[in-house]
Amino acid sequence: MNQKVIFNVLAKDVDNAKELFHEAGDRVLVGIMVKNFPTEEAVIEQVELYKDNDIPVSVGLGAGDPTMWKKVADVSAKTLPVHINQVFPAAGYTLGRMTQLNATNIIVNSLIEPSGTPGEVYISTGPKSSDYKVKVSCDMAAAMLAEIGVHSVKFYPIDGEKRLGEVAAMVMASVKAGLKIFEPTGGIDVENVHRIVQTCLDNGAETVIPHLYTSLIDKKTGETEVEKIKQLLAMEWN
Repeated sequence: MNQKVIFNVLAKDVDNAKELFHEAGDRVLVGIMVKNFPTEEAVIEQVELYKDNDIPVSVGLGAGDPTMWKKVADVSAKTLPVHINQVFPAAGYTLGRMTQLNATNIIVNSLIEPSGTPGEVYISTGPKSSDYKVKVSCDMAAAMLAEIGVHSVKFYPIDGEKRLGEVAAMVMASVKAGLKIFEPTGGIDVENVHRIVQTCLDNGAETVIPHLYTSLIDKKTGETEVEKIKQLLAMEWN
């Protein structure tokens, strides 16, 4: 099995992003959060700037904000990033737009929320559905994503190592349904990422994309630290 770990990180600006890509190559995705920009045009300009510098972009919501789903879809359709973060109810819509554009090599994930009970999750991660907290089985959630062809499960928030049992259950269900990319997110840092990623690999994920955001940022400069990227790249998994 060809297991791969890719780190989804932030960058202060294009220069910082270039540093990260120079160090990590295809082991890194640089996130651009649409919530942080006043207009769709402003996001598009930033994504295009990064793409012009060969930086692999992950277009994100911004703290999982469900109200940003349409902005993510629209920006992605106009820029064709490498990776797209989306809420569960809009993942199929977003994937459909990419397919219409023949952009079949783009990874589209779907945000699923842990419920507090291993084996059960919330798929109601949209702007209106998030008001309803109804648990469904991991198997059902994964089967629904497999039906519409979504590539990856984003599991957020996992609160660092607090929900490893839930992570394991969701990974197992995803793999059984044919989804082999898993993205643990929330409270991940250099200290706990190894155990979290290993849990995903142990339960069958072939590609793991942990999201490490603020934990890698130097608070004085606002830049993601290259030294921490080096630490991540040096890690090995069984």
